[in-house]
Amino acid sequence: MSKKTVFTGAGVAIVTPFNDSGIDYDAFRGIIEYQIANKTDAIIVCGTTGESSTMPDEEHLAAIKFAVDTVAGRIPVIAGAGSNDTKHGVELCKSAEKLGIDGLLLVTPYYNKTSQRGLYEHYKAMAEAVKVPIILYNVPSRTGLNIDVKTLKKLAQIDNIVGIKEASGNIAYATQVAAECPELDMYSGNDDMIVPIMSLGGKGVISVLSNVMPAETHDICEKYLTGDVKGSLELQLKLLKLVKALFIEVNPIPVKTALNLMGMKAGQLRMPLYEMEEQNLEFLKEAMAEVGLL
Repeated sequence: MSKKTVFTGAGVAIVTPFNDSGIDYDAFRGIIEYQIANKTDAIIVCGTTGESSTMPDEEHLAAIKFAVDTVAGRIPVIAGAGSNDTKHGVELCKSAEKLGIDGLLLVTPYYNKTSQRGLYEHYKAMAEAVKVPIILYNVPSRTGLNIDVKTLKKLAQIDNIVGIKEASGNIAYATQVAAECPELDMYSGNDDMIVPIMSLGGKGVISVLSNVMPAETHDICEKYLTGDVKGSLELQLKLLKLVKALFIEVNPIPVKTALNLMGMKAGQLRMPLYEMEEQNLEFLKEAMAEVGLL
């Protein structure tokens, strides 16, 4: 089955800059333009890193529209629109599609986690409601729910389900996905596993690291794809300490802090996310300084 590839390389799971009155659109424009100027291959808006779980639908859709309008077709825009309420997810997907997005990123249901049969029906309902390509998001550390490979194989038969963001951190699972679901594009959901996932035929990464080092994250992917595996691996390993620092507290606390330290105006965090513990902040600053970000 021939599927549409939404993007190849490094897609940024972009932060949403907030101020006291909502989204800081001037700052958001600056962050998007910085990404495009530094070789990012796709913008993923309103994902986990974008704090979508704190955004009412009206604001969520406004952020997607702004990203689509600002990017203006220069690179793909993929919208996070998953939900643990299938009906809500369907409506969000339909509304996002009308805004001119290039694809959807749909997280597995969280809290009311469902069975594998329920998971299939949940994704099928959302996929059938739209025509745009869909990337599934497997992140059991946040949702408590893993997409079984058997379920994924069945979902891969749905025409517009084209890929998976694999963030389980389980390389054995990723290997099985590569073996049994070759029609799906796989993206690393973890910045410390870009090269391992690409060695399994992965198309790239949906990245937190790209927020602060877009060109370098792009280069890890591009080097690998053009045959410079050694160069790709060297860059991956060089950035491991920074990646660790960006996840020393719950994402996106460290990455927003890092962007603000860089003068990028990422704005405030929305509670319950809160500013970093002092010792973790020092580790982040140290890691940033070592790669020339501070």
